[in-house]
Amino acid sequence: MKCESYETFFVNFSNKAKLDIIMALRNGPLNVKTIAKKINEEQSAVSHNLKKLTDCHVLDVKKVGKERIYSLNKNTVIPILKLVGKHVMKNCPGSCCKK
Repeated sequence: MKCESYETFFVNFSNKAKLDIIMALRNGPLNVKTIAKKINEEQSAVSHNLKKLTDCHVLDVKKVGKERIYSLNKNTVIPILKLVGKHVMKNCPGSCCKK
């Protein structure tokens, strides 16, 4: 399944579990076990969300032996996160963006 709409794309960033995965991968590629540990989630739930994120090409996946290594899409997602970071630093001082 490919990402066919803006809504489908942005759901990946508005869903807390998926966003936690994205943020865990900001510092580099990780396997599912490490991601699950970093975000304190069950590995099966993480695997389910990783599938959705890779289907929409938010993440890239590389198979190394029996292990899958996940990373952020360097052509689109990493630049988006950098842009959002600039926006937050400039326009969301303190906790103005938190509910």
